[in-house]
Amino acid sequence: QVQLVESGGGSVQAGGSLRLSCEASGYTYSTYCMGWFRQAPGKEREGVAIIDSPGSASYADSVKGRFTISKDKDKNTLFLQMNSLKPEDTAMYYCAAQSGYCISVYLRFWSLLNYWGQGIQVTVSS
Repeated sequence: QVQLVESGGGSVQAGGSLRLSCEASGYTYSTYCMGWFRQAPGKEREGVAIIDSPGSASYADSVKGRFTISKDKDKNTLFLQMNSLKPEDTAMYYCAAQSGYCISVYLRFWSLLNYWGQGIQVTVSS
């Protein structure tokens, strides 16, 4: 059973930075797509960024140029470096994974991913 555990959230002022981590365990397939999603109060969950095993990444337009997704394969850890944070980035952030390669629709249709972490709060104040 794949398990995902997020860490690194918190509160920061606008313009600041945070780095989220997601430690993965229990993988049974050699290839996984992993990603970050977020959900603000009263809003739908949305894709932030995804990355597949070879390291190809895709981003939501709202975070391009500010957020960077990466991973440490040896440690089975996914990261999200968030710079130039804005109040509208405030949300619960979730790590997710799905066996196989990433497909672009994962950013739009989050329910296609089978494995999810418990989520971690990110709050950006103005």
